[in-house]
Amino acid sequence: MTTRVKRLTAARLLNSADALGDLLVDTVRGGSSLGFMESLDRATAADWWRGLSTAVESGRLALWAARDAQGIVGTVGVQFADKPNGRHRAEIIKLMVHRRARGQGLGRTLLTTAEHGAADAGVTLLHLDTETDSPAEGLYRSAGWEWAGTIPDYATDPYGIPHATTLFYKRTVPIAA
Repeated sequence: MTTRVKRLTAARLLNSADALGDLLVDTVRGGSSLGFMESLDRATAADWWRGLSTAVESGRLALWAARDAQGIVGTVGVQFADKPNGRHRAEIIKLMVHRRARGQGLGRTLLTTAEHGAADAGVTLLHLDTETDSPAEGLYRSAGWEWAGTIPDYATDPYGIPHATTLFYKRTVPIAA
């Protein structure tokens, strides 16, 4: 099955909000800690995506979506810093892969796409957080991300149970010696 990854414009985001909402609901119901609870419904999830269109339009947020023959199966975002002294850094946000598409390397493809997109925008330092001991943590470590620390009881999972989060960073260009 062929999967295509494309950057979303604000218009594409709005047109894809329902499908992105379905992806978000699937990911949360699969146990991923993305800031939402298990009771998340499709309409609320789609509205959350629609709410990002202004940030995409302004360039403060870059989003990519992966599609296969059945629809959207993954997404990732790069949220650019808004402070003048932080324009060299950005945060990787909402890396999601639908449960039916996991284990095929799509998470790595989306992560690499976001890293390259950030570097192309002049970003030299990326950071992210993920639930400690989650499958995502292994993905980031294997992709060359550096451990920056762990915060206990940082967020709850979709069922309300507190978990630690692990912070990671990655430079997009080599540091001059």
